[in-house]
Parts: sequence; C-alpha cells; structure tokens
Amino acid sequence: MAEKKKGLEDLKEALKEAKTETPAEKSAEGTEAPPAAEVEAVAPVEPKIDALGRSYATGKRKDAVARVWIKPGAGKITVNGRDQETYFARPVLRLIVNQPFQVTDREGQFDVNATVKGGGLSGQAGAVKHGISKALNLYEPDLRGVLKKAGFLTRDSRVVERKKYGRRKARRSFQFSKR
Repeated sequence: MAEKKKGLEDLKEALKEAKTETPAEKSAEGTEAPPAAEVEAVAPVEPKIDALGRSYATGKRKDAVARVWIKPGAGKITVNGRDQETYFARPVLRLIVNQPFQVTDREGQFDVNATVKGGGLSGQAGAVKHGISKALNLYEPDLRGVLKKAGFLTRDSRVVERKKYGRRKARRSFQFSKR
C-alpha cells in the first residue's frame, strides 16, 4: 500500500517537472486587464418617438396583424376607426387588449390607435396586445423587464395546422367502416 502511494507521488512530481508553459501562456502573463474606468459603459436605450410624439409597433397573433400607434393621452383606444367597446364587444377581448397597461401601471395614460387585418376577433385582440406591448417598450425602454417577464413582447407563433389530404381535418381521419 505504501509503495502505491510513493508511486503516485513520484508521478505527480514528474508531471509538475514535465509541464512547460506554451508561448500563448507566456505572452498572456505580460498583458493585464484594462482598469474598470477604461471599459465603456453601455449606453441607455433611447426611446423611439416620431415627430408627432407617437411610438409605432406591429403586433401579430395567429393570422391577425395589428399596426399600433401610442401617444400620451386620456386612455382612449381606437381600433379600425371604431371605439374599443364597439369593436371588441366581448369583455374578455377588451381585458386582453388592456393587459400591457395594467402590468406596467400605465392605465389611462396613453391613447392607442390601431389598424388590424386578418384573423378573427380573438387573434386580433392578441395582435393589438402584442403591438401595444412593443410600442410601450419603444416609448419607455425602462418597461422592457416588466413586459418581458409577463411574456407580452414574445410573439405567440402558434397557428392553425393545415388540412392534409386523405383526412377530414388536419389530423382527424374519416370514420372507419369495417363492412
């Protein structure tokens, strides 16, 4: 047992003696890391606001595409030239559209003008929500963390699966008849 320990110690010493520095290691010894003061600080993100004081973003959900402009105001939301209450008649859809303002505590502070094309009402509400979130992020970059954590900046990429031939729907087969 003692012979094994002695053999291991001899091997370790041999490895230490055999180890030599590579040219890269030698040159790395002479260089030092720059002081923290010389490292450039990351510049804060600038808000993107047009000449009219608005921020623009595009939101998408299913087949719906929403073009959204937000500007400071009384909290009026207009979709395709109509008021939010008339366009999105169901309260659930209005709740979805207002979620970005609730999460960021900005209810009643921004006017929203949106044009939506494609899809149904549910997809359009999701597209407007996505567009509002992106526009808020551009108007106030400090809100990015809150919106990102809530998952509002990520585009929901789920779309309807296409119908396949030989099937009744995308996956549903025709009824099987044994006889």
